[in-house]
Amino acid sequence: MATINRLSGLEILDSRGRPTVQVTCELAGGAVGTASVPSGASTGTAEALELRDGDPQRYRGLGCRRAVRHINGELNAALTGRSFEQQHQLDGAMLELDGTPNKSRLGANAILAVSLAFARACAAERGEPLYQYFAGLLGQSLQTLPRPTINLFSGGKHAGEQAPIQDVLIVPASARTIDEALAMTFAVYQAAAELSYRQYGMRALSADEGGLAPPFPSAEAMLSDAVESIRAAGLEPGREIALAVDVASSHFFQQGCYHLGTEPLDSRGMIEQLLNWLDRYPIVSIEDGLAEEDWAHWPELRRRVAGRALVLGDDLLCTNPARIRRAIAVEAADALLLKVNQIGTLTEAAEACQLARSAGWRVTISARSGETEDNWLADLAVGWAGDQIKVGSITQSERLAKYNRLLAIEAETGLPLVNWP
Repeated sequence: MATINRLSGLEILDSRGRPTVQVTCELAGGAVGTASVPSGASTGTAEALELRDGDPQRYRGLGCRRAVRHINGELNAALTGRSFEQQHQLDGAMLELDGTPNKSRLGANAILAVSLAFARACAAERGEPLYQYFAGLLGQSLQTLPRPTINLFSGGKHAGEQAPIQDVLIVPASARTIDEALAMTFAVYQAAAELSYRQYGMRALSADEGGLAPPFPSAEAMLSDAVESIRAAGLEPGREIALAVDVASSHFFQQGCYHLGTEPLDSRGMIEQLLNWLDRYPIVSIEDGLAEEDWAHWPELRRRVAGRALVLGDDLLCTNPARIRRAIAVEAADALLLKVNQIGTLTEAAEACQLARSAGWRVTISARSGETEDNWLADLAVGWAGDQIKVGSITQSERLAKYNRLLAIEAETGLPLVNWP
């Protein structure tokens, strides 16, 4: 039984220099947990609402002082002195207090920060690692470490939209450890940086999540340059290093067509394009291959890609149990991209994870474009037995904090990497 003694919130800055929220939770027994929440750039319309101040004179309206006031005021007053035996009891109390379907009154950023800080304080009070506490939320034992899918090239909203698709990621397919996966990634990243300078005259400038972002002439150039970088690093595409693609199709879907290249594509044309990429490149995962509301065609995409690559839902699903149930019913996907701040509490994210698992799906635990140096995501990916972890590239401290935490967990537990792909 954990009794909250005090909640305190603070506006801090994320990796893009934009405000976000940090919370410290003090328990009556003396344990303390602090957690900060990320913020997305490529956001689905069904995501829980981040509460922003809207003052154009301060951070162009992106300030989070209102959310912090809710933490220090209403949430602190309502929760201080209350005891909670389980995480879901705290999260349920906050949902009841907010009273809106998308957490728009108190703010999903405020609610999630409290949820995470409470989890960290409870783990400290029990004297257990945070990943062990997270595993307990799903009632499961520790199994494997997630295989990293690591940003190499970026376009779309993570960069300058010089190419329509959002990210091309590398998957260290033959790696047996996190340590080996990161060493392989480093080799490919350096080869890609050299290619970018040689081919585009551009030094290693990076996008929101650390991916390289030269002026690609097309989406195909991102993919072919990735394959060339793998070979230049002395590794074999498809066997040692595979590719994953975050298409983020919603962002170039307008008036019923996908504006990927010179000619607009209808939904079936977009599916054919994705299949063409599967034929030409060693792709093992396609994220948001269709727009988030193109429900009529997602089942066809899944059927035609089945057995060749994961059909991964991000904007389609928004870590929302209702949307996941719909996707399971119509067989629209076979993998969930899980972002806790899309739904707003650990309890709801756990439900989303369990729904995906019950359908036999893979689960990728994902960071956001606006991250902090907090590393709780690595513990979550291990505790919830994520098949993949999607953090960003291997540059920038907010990304490396998660990878370094995975290295520490690997050394501590000796867990093997998941057997995928």
